[in-house]
Amino acid sequence: MSGLLAMIGGLSSAGAQTPGDVPERPSQSAAAEPQGDFPVSIRSSLGEFGDPGGVRAALGARGINLTFLSTNEVLGNPSGGVRNGPIYAGKLEGILTVDLGRLAGLDGVTAFANAFQIHDTGGLRDRSFERLITVSNIEAYPTTRLSELWLERRWASGFAVRIGQIAADGEFFASETGKPFLSNDWPTITGANLPSGGPAYPLATPGVRLRYDPNADLSALVAVFNGDPGDQRVVNRHGINFRTGDPPLVMAEIQRRWNQEPDSRNLAASLKFGGYRHFGRFDHLRFSADGRRLADPSSDGTARRLRGTGGLYVVADQQLYRPEGGGPSSGISAYARLSGSPSDRNLIDLWADGGVVVAGLVPGRPDDLFGASFIYARISDTARAFDRDRSLLDRSHPIRTAEATIELSYQMQIVPGWTLQPDIQYVFNPAGGAEHPSRPETLINGGFVFGLRSTAVY
Repeated sequence: MSGLLAMIGGLSSAGAQTPGDVPERPSQSAAAEPQGDFPVSIRSSLGEFGDPGGVRAALGARGINLTFLSTNEVLGNPSGGVRNGPIYAGKLEGILTVDLGRLAGLDGVTAFANAFQIHDTGGLRDRSFERLITVSNIEAYPTTRLSELWLERRWASGFAVRIGQIAADGEFFASETGKPFLSNDWPTITGANLPSGGPAYPLATPGVRLRYDPNADLSALVAVFNGDPGDQRVVNRHGINFRTGDPPLVMAEIQRRWNQEPDSRNLAASLKFGGYRHFGRFDHLRFSADGRRLADPSSDGTARRLRGTGGLYVVADQQLYRPEGGGPSSGISAYARLSGSPSDRNLIDLWADGGVVVAGLVPGRPDDLFGASFIYARISDTARAFDRDRSLLDRSHPIRTAEATIELSYQMQIVPGWTLQPDIQYVFNPAGGAEHPSRPETLINGGFVFGLRSTAVY
């Protein structure tokens, strides 16, 4: 059960999983793509109101599964940042999975769609701290938005092809162990460096993903996305512009897993190596097109254009203690992610996060979990050099360095399918050491963030 709670926490960020609400899976999926258990639904706690008229059971028998995920939270910073006080945020997600083998005789074909109704009164990351690292992984511009919409064909040989509007953060660069944390999200090094943040919550973009699972322990993935999903506030507010004319983004990842079987007595682990390449053009962060420094008043002020950007990354999940009879996500587990990108065209050139999660070990609370995590994002060497250039002209101009956060979180099950999660974060050096917008020559102070999240799956 602790693994299901972790999955519920992970579902709070975009389309990280392809959930359903009945124990059956799409045809051939077991052979092609290990997905773990479906999330627990609160239906079992609602009695006759869990499925009025048996509609959902009837649809499920035909391969149509509709799941709703409601996430609501209050977060606030009592001090630090540029503004203090609480903020409410919420997201209602509808997730539709259709097994077309069962519904229409198209064996091995699955259709998937999900949409968000995002409602909040501001963004703690932007409004309160102007920080780079995520405070809450449901933060987004308030709107009703289509996210993913795709078809997938799977073969018993282990090959799978997915085509449609796709988000990358569900399968690439993701740690299963880290998903319960509120700040665990599409990494800052991709969100800050790629156009419009890349194809990740709340944005998806047209693309094709190929996957090969020769066995349950090994996977290889490669995907080609339209490289710019469009700004979520203006260009692509409702997720239906289906952009296809931008330079592509290519991502690839190799995954290796150990001891993931529920009855295994050995410690579970996984290791992922990946990389990405965007084929657009990017501004040099220090030098202009005429060869001068951008901070030099005599330059033309137009940045030198560079061809493409990219990065490499590694993700590791390791179970440290597995209780007797426990599954791969029970006991004590640790995770880490590390990534680097070229300095001359990217704001962030080094990024790392990691943490420890304890699941199912609280006396009398077998379905609870708690943990601690950290995130570090380094301002690139070239961006810091630009800051130094500016400081020669204006001594009050700060030189940014890095931003970091730590998080302590406890996820408690109220009833199956509903969790409450008190959370504490501390922000170090917001925006890498940026100047306060209303206090010249003063840096934005770090500070605590206190919050409470409610997550319900129906």
